[in-house]
Amino acid sequence: MTSYDVVIVGAGHGGAQAAVALRQQKFAGTIAMIGDEPELPYERPPLSKDYLAGDKSFERILIRPPAFWDERNVTMLLGAAVTRVDPEARIVETAAGDVIGYGKLIWATGGSPRKLTCDGHSLRGVHAVRTRADVDQLVRELPQVNRVVVVGGGYIGLEAAAVLTKFGKHVTVLEAQDRVLARVAGEPLSRFYEAEHRAHGVDLHLSVGVACIEERDGAACGVRLASGAILPCDMVIVGIGVIPAVEPLLAAGAEGGNGVAVDAQCRTSLADIFAIGDCAAHANRFAEGATIRLESVQNANDQATIVAKTILGEDVAYDAVPWFWSNQYDLRLQTVGLSIGHDAVVVRGVPESRSFSVIYLKAGRVIALDCVNATKDYVQGRALVLAGAVIDPALLADADVPLKAMLPA
Repeated sequence: MTSYDVVIVGAGHGGAQAAVALRQQKFAGTIAMIGDEPELPYERPPLSKDYLAGDKSFERILIRPPAFWDERNVTMLLGAAVTRVDPEARIVETAAGDVIGYGKLIWATGGSPRKLTCDGHSLRGVHAVRTRADVDQLVRELPQVNRVVVVGGGYIGLEAAAVLTKFGKHVTVLEAQDRVLARVAGEPLSRFYEAEHRAHGVDLHLSVGVACIEERDGAACGVRLASGAILPCDMVIVGIGVIPAVEPLLAAGAEGGNGVAVDAQCRTSLADIFAIGDCAAHANRFAEGATIRLESVQNANDQATIVAKTILGEDVAYDAVPWFWSNQYDLRLQTVGLSIGHDAVVVRGVPESRSFSVIYLKAGRVIALDCVNATKDYVQGRALVLAGAVIDPALLADADVPLKAMLPA
């Protein structure tokens, strides 16, 4: 058995940043990173955007060049899935039966794509967009594909729809709720993106359920709706969220459910085991203290840095303002804060100009902004979210007044 001072399970954004931050903080101990993919750590957001579109090669989305990890003495154990954690023996075990000892364990596994509960999910031509392998297989099939059905009107589904539309494919998007982006944005933003996708030729269906995926010779050939209607297709992309990959930790006794519970230093309830990123359920002050999981690069990176500093003895706590982004067509959406529980919405600017912001208020306080091709609002609005500023909605709506001028003294 080989042991390391720090073992990082997961080779995504959080795992990579944990290793980087430890070395930046002058940690001199041994570090190993265990990843279930054969790839070195790479950026996930481009998978449904630049990488799928062919605008960026895989080498350009690597988080660090290959030599970086050797130079920092980070041992890479790739293509290995951790299936068991023994917190008393301080070991993890992989599916291949390898046993690795640890002094501190950082769990950064993210999640796996949520699957449809109906028949047909495992047919050829049905894809998720979560890993390089997912997208590579999808791209290999595209030359033979004319019609694509995308199940899910969240960021992943809409980004994929935008790219495939540019490729000249006939794209249909199915959303179970009555608007796209319903989980993460207010109605004005949802209606704007619905109009944009329809203007680009996407066939968008709202408030629809999927009964099953139709089969021909082992491949997907259509999607049957709950209404009984069948949408013929050559490919299905499923983007309906992720399930946090925490089963081995929960089996070892860690507290949690929808993710593993962590404190302000990202410690789990198990000694010397931390969890970060998509799989970490934490109390977030920008959600009024509610326990949430944040599926974002920002969250993974910031929590990783907190863990590195904690391991090195610093007294720190996670308290970062959340931010996100999405690229669709020529639209860049930048979000700061969390709009959860908002009770008022202010539209700043004119959506028809394709440059505007949606500002979310709760009890009069600014809690979040969605900024479409409006980078100045995004940059300046961050301070309003951090301050929980109370500002007259009529003033917020005046695009001629910079947001920075509204910040209380």
